Amino acid sequence: MSYDHELILITPGGIIEDDIGNQIPIDPVRTPVYCQLRSVGRNEFYNAAVTGLRPEFIFIIHAYEYNGEQLVEFEDKKYRVLRTYSTSFEEIELSCEKVAADG
Repeated sequence: MSYDHELILITPGGIIEDDIGNQIPIDPVRTPVYCQLRSVGRNEFYNAAVTGLRPEFIFIIHAYEYNGEQLVEFEDKKYRVLRTYSTSFEEIELSCEKVAADG
């Protein structure tokens, strides 16, 4: 399989204080990586649904590119990482569900 899709790993922003105590928001860090795309299997989907989870995609990326991000973006839609699984020393699978729209 080839890494022919782009996935954006999102590290949440935060708030820092400057020298005089003003709170300054920090934007989230968006890191594009290439991935393989896999569908969620029937058994995994139904087993997750029992616990209220709705996995939609499994993204396979290089393990060294992943730093514990819990939010990703794929084709302009945000997904929450439900589970990670190391398939080998070099690759990690991210099982993800779509994030409900804001508002």
